[in-house]
Amino acid sequence: MRALVVGATGAVGQVVSAELRSRGWDVTGGSRRSRSAAIDLTRPSGFDAVHRLAGNHDLVVNTSGVEDVRLIQAAAPAAYLDVSATGRALAEMRAAAAPSQRVLLGAGLVPGLSTMLIAALPTVPGDSVDLAVILGTGEQHGPAAVTWTAGLAGQPVFQPPEGHPVLNFREHRMLPAERGIRRYLRADFPDHVLADPAQAITVRSYLAVGDRATTRALGWVGRVPKLAPLLARAPHWGDDRWSLIGVNRRTGAQISARGRGQSHATGVLAALGADALMRHADVAVHTMADLVPLGAVPDLSSR
Repeated sequence: MRALVVGATGAVGQVVSAELRSRGWDVTGGSRRSRSAAIDLTRPSGFDAVHRLAGNHDLVVNTSGVEDVRLIQAAAPAAYLDVSATGRALAEMRAAAAPSQRVLLGAGLVPGLSTMLIAALPTVPGDSVDLAVILGTGEQHGPAAVTWTAGLAGQPVFQPPEGHPVLNFREHRMLPAERGIRRYLRADFPDHVLADPAQAITVRSYLAVGDRATTRALGWVGRVPKLAPLLARAPHWGDDRWSLIGVNRRTGAQISARGRGQSHATGVLAALGADALMRHADVAVHTMADLVPLGAVPDLSSR
């Protein structure tokens, strides 16, 4: 199998590329700095380059952080995998996928592993699930993650299950953490968009970061979005630990996963999803919960 990894020099792209090669894939690393596979998505020619290169590959993997429906269109008819975390972008990609195209959306931590946890949590139709997400800020991926989340401030959650506008970081909820209970902020992670309709459950996602002070600052930014640039530029302390905990509001049942290194975990999960996508018989748009048994996820507690 041949894979074109877009954003191959980034923190996630490097891990995906290495993981795919270890699984026997022939990988082409696409980036702005590549001589053989130059892809600059800040220019329209970048999407033309993806289309041209995709013709010689079985799969295009987007780890660039660019959420643009033109990518999935440029990849066709090759299969497409995206680790993006924005609900609107994933919904647009789902709608834009070619009928003959295998697609895996949300193949990282959140969504991805989170989607698998929610699917595995015991529920009945009508249940509400809270997803508690803690992301570490003390790694290479950390500042980029904080910048991304700060950019959500003042923006509405995409298609919230409440059916009325919900703004990021305005609502908080006390939810379980690895040690006790923590304050989490409502955040626009898209598992409510990707959840299996057959489960008929309501999903709400909440975010805390490893550094409690930065979590408090996100709450301030939620109320005064003009502060977002200051938060994005501020130094970020903490370690590289992350955790995901799903909680059924009705029963209190929980399901969790934790590890170290958000970029590493995302890359490992994306490679696992790539293998599963290409083995799957159905040519359709999938989530990680459709393709990968939870028990098949390797230990993500160390690098």
